[in-house]
Amino acid sequence: MTDIVLEELVRRLADLPLLDVRTTREYDGSAGQPCDPRQGHIPGARNLDVYRLMELTTEEVRTELALEPGAELIAYCHSGARSAIATQLLRSLGYDARNYVGSWHEWSRHDDLPIE
Repeated sequence: MTDIVLEELVRRLADLPLLDVRTTREYDGSAGQPCDPRQGHIPGARNLDVYRLMELTTEEVRTELALEPGAELIAYCHSGARSAIATQLLRSLGYDARNYVGSWHEWSRHDDLPIE
């Protein structure tokens, strides 16, 4: 499994599909972690809770993501643990999934980075 680091993600942000696997309330910023100075999500990220992802069939995942197998995509969560699970699952379905280990915990600390 390959990970992606902050610098590469920032550089490629406009070109990479992002999957935020946190809960809907973490994603929309209404119930994020108190240790994070900012709440919300990385611009352009879709939200699909990792626990919901694990319940979907292969065809439902493909429909939800609207990406062909083999496509590169980046998964993130709060601290990289849930997104590691999601990345393994997505790779088993044929996606070139990568984990942003720093996840929201890292991104939210950089005031120069955009959020939604």
